[in-house]
Amino acid sequence: MVSFQTDSVEMPVIDEGKIGKWLAFVAGEYGMLVGNLCYRFCSDDVILETNRQFLGHDYFTDIITFDYTEGKKVGGDMLISLDTVRSNAEGLGVAYERELLRVIVHGLLHLCGEEDKGPGQRETMEAAENRALEIYDAL
Repeated sequence: MVSFQTDSVEMPVIDEGKIGKWLAFVAGEYGMLVGNLCYRFCSDDVILETNRQFLGHDYFTDIITFDYTEGKKVGGDMLISLDTVRSNAEGLGVAYERELLRVIVHGLLHLCGEEDKGPGQRETMEAAENRALEIYDAL
């Protein structure tokens, strides 16, 4: 089950049904099933406090993923800063909605085992995001 919640921000306009099907398809590409995925949209202030409290990081980020995956069933809570998504979209010259989709699937890809901190991992993650976005477009 995929759910979307807000924390003191306006809910973005998204096609929840299509996104749920898309995430299940992408998870399937990794041999995984979708369990409980909760996406919570928030502000920069909320994500910064969460980053400090749970990860010991003192910086803004677009997404924090808490992994509750069990076996082949992906599950987790994803906190997404809509402020950072918007500023990243502007900086990259892409549509806000497109950048939001990229961040949404980024969290799922982490739950499926993709990493982005080590050598070459960022490029692998970007390729996986781009492939997932192509899948979304084809649905």
